[in-house]
Amino acid sequence: MENESYVKIRSEWDIVAARQLGRNMAKELGFGPVDQARITTAISEMARNIYLYAGKGEIRIERIKQMDKAGLKVIAEDQGPGIQDIRKALEDGYSTSGGLGTGLPGVRRLMDGFDITSVPGKGTTIQVVEWLR
Repeated sequence: MENESYVKIRSEWDIVAARQLGRNMAKELGFGPVDQARITTAISEMARNIYLYAGKGEIRIERIKQMDKAGLKVIAEDQGPGIQDIRKALEDGYSTSGGLGTGLPGVRRLMDGFDITSVPGKGTTIQVVEWLR
């Protein structure tokens, strides 16, 4: 059981592969079906954002431990155009692609921890964590 795995995001099929990797790792770690669904939904949203906005990037998933807690950390990283206004991107209903605007705000709500850094012209990194209960 490796501590970290990743999927390079280049096509829509890679989004499916990232979801499957996340579900498998969550299951191995002992997450129940509801938490597995939350994790795979978050991964799907982050991978889709990479595909739609940056064209390419990667999803890294790692098992983490903190004191007596175990969890999964998912890192979505790209070298795309970056996000001009992170605060606006985290508002419900905001979309630059004509979607529902539930992506990043939804990811933030689904997971226990959420951190985003973005530099316009350089890319975006999103890290989320879900702890095993």
